[in-house]
Amino acid sequence: MWKKIILSLLIIISGAAGFFVAKAQVTFNNTLNHVNRDYDTALRNVDLSGIEVNSDDDIVNILVVGNDYRKEKGYDASGLTDTMIIATMDMKHGMLKLTTLMRDMIVDIPGHDPNKLNSPNSFGGIPLLYKTIAQNFNIELDGYVEVGFDAFEKIVNSVGGVEAELTESEANYLNTTNYISKKKYRHVKVGKQKLNGNQALGYCRIRKGGTYTITGLTDDYGRTWRQRAIITAVFDRVKTLPATKWIDIANKVLDGYVTTDLSNEKILEYITDVVKMGTTKVNQLQIPINGYYRASARGEYSCGSSIVMTDGVSSTRNSSANAEALNKFIFDYDGKKAFQYGKFTNK
Repeated sequence: MWKKIILSLLIIISGAAGFFVAKAQVTFNNTLNHVNRDYDTALRNVDLSGIEVNSDDDIVNILVVGNDYRKEKGYDASGLTDTMIIATMDMKHGMLKLTTLMRDMIVDIPGHDPNKLNSPNSFGGIPLLYKTIAQNFNIELDGYVEVGFDAFEKIVNSVGGVEAELTESEANYLNTTNYISKKKYRHVKVGKQKLNGNQALGYCRIRKGGTYTITGLTDDYGRTWRQRAIITAVFDRVKTLPATKWIDIANKVLDGYVTTDLSNEKILEYITDVVKMGTTKVNQLQIPINGYYRASARGEYSCGSSIVMTDGVSSTRNSSANAEALNKFIFDYDGKKAFQYGKFTNK
């Protein structure tokens, strides 16, 4: 879900930049001033000595973290790291890329026992999360953006809600659980309807087995489909709005819900690079890739059911193949044909 949320934000901001930059540079800077800055956790300050990492002057990699700060869940300041994405601006090949790092992967964490990838942030914040990614996947990152769940609700509400078609199992589940966090909104129905931000967020988070989409998908497959459907609906709504409205949306979404170590100048530089590339197509990859992981055995890890990366041959935990695939996708893939690595072909 978060890769689509961030893509929505980037498109909104990019569109706003293109409309206003020649007319009123100060307006755009004022919009970016709504973003929280935390330079104490800047990735450039993280000590990666002893860790081999790859980089390229013509390729920018930004870590996007989706965190759950919902008060009703009682989470602390570190939040629950729901999603981790590497957003790549590949000027060498003129491409945009998004790589999702699955949160339940078992990884080596500096100073800690092996655990899921969503745990380093709670142990040592963004710096430890970055160091963990660097150690396991050998990649240098140029900055980070952290987004809360509330940002998603804000996006949907800012465009006036979105239409979705619910099955009977989905409607029943949403009306009888706390997935729609605000009880007063637990009145969705079967069929097509407009969902507000709180309802849409609950809909996108469904992963319960036996709860099917209109296309017959369930579990994580169903959740992924729902996310794509809602974000597509958001895009359709944004395209109907005048460009002057995009700045208003950006102001609402960015205000208090996004934290980064990137300056206004750096963000503007990156957005300008994206505009110059002249593409809105996003190439996507999920790590671990199919054929190079397995499910953990019962009781194998104290953190519960997990994803164990392998070399594609043995069942021994090994991140090297997935690290190599990630680096080939980010630094070498030119988009001329489907990305391939070993027995894996990206579809």
